[in-house]
Amino acid sequence: MKIGFGLPNQVRNVRPETIPQFASAAEQAGFSTLGTVGRYAYPGVSDTITLAAAAGATKTIGLFSHVMLAPVWPGELLAKELAGIDGVSGHRLTVGIGVGGRPDDFAVDGFGMSGRGKRMDRDLEVYRSVWKGEPVGGGTNPAVPAGTREIPLIFGGGSPAAYARMAREGVGYVGGSMPASMVAPSFEAARAAWKEAGRSGDPRIVGIGYVNLGAEDEGRHNVRDYYSFLGDDVANLMGGAVSATPEAIKEAVKAYEDLGADEFILIATTDDTDEVSRLAEIVF
Repeated sequence: MKIGFGLPNQVRNVRPETIPQFASAAEQAGFSTLGTVGRYAYPGVSDTITLAAAAGATKTIGLFSHVMLAPVWPGELLAKELAGIDGVSGHRLTVGIGVGGRPDDFAVDGFGMSGRGKRMDRDLEVYRSVWKGEPVGGGTNPAVPAGTREIPLIFGGGSPAAYARMAREGVGYVGGSMPASMVAPSFEAARAAWKEAGRSGDPRIVGIGYVNLGAEDEGRHNVRDYYSFLGDDVANLMGGAVSATPEAIKEAVKAYEDLGADEFILIATTDDTDEVSRLAEIVF
């Protein structure tokens, strides 16, 4: 199982200048992937900007959004943005996407919560059309340069529609940022949907989890703050799930490995760049 590093782009009031520093350090430390968290109505750095910054600061490490809220974007614009990030990175991007569930993230008129699943299904066709270089906007020009590829898509979510969409359109599934025991049913549902759709092989399965080694109380507070919109019970549950000791991190890694995950991404919960070296000493 590969071990990735989740950038703290949605820690409240994250210092944006630390993101390239995190990215470079994680690549040098040997992590497989740099991950990003997607949210609009929160004082962090958007996942598209974070991925672009990470691409510019690295050369070989994978890039992954876990997950991007695709329906808050016009499909045509997001397709071009993603193609650009993938291109400048040398085709290192895998896009994890979901439909979202927080009304305040849907801030643009005409792109609200209602109908977001159907919008995503339409937009998936738009993405591929743009990436193939088909003309856009009623004219004759494509939106992307020659050599643009079809970017691999991984889907999140826990509804039957999400699993079916993953099996139909994606290369894999990403679980929620919870302990392995809570995520296990969604992994099994994803694998079952994959087989039911008649796909060959197995879906790529990615787990994610919050960690902190340098400032446990601050890290737990940041996670609780991020999930506060769900109420105190859920926010406290998520804050309590942060792995904050070497033993807890090793147990989390082992638990996801036992579930058959292909990759487990450890998400930083503060913008202290020394977290990269602390984690690397434990997992490598």
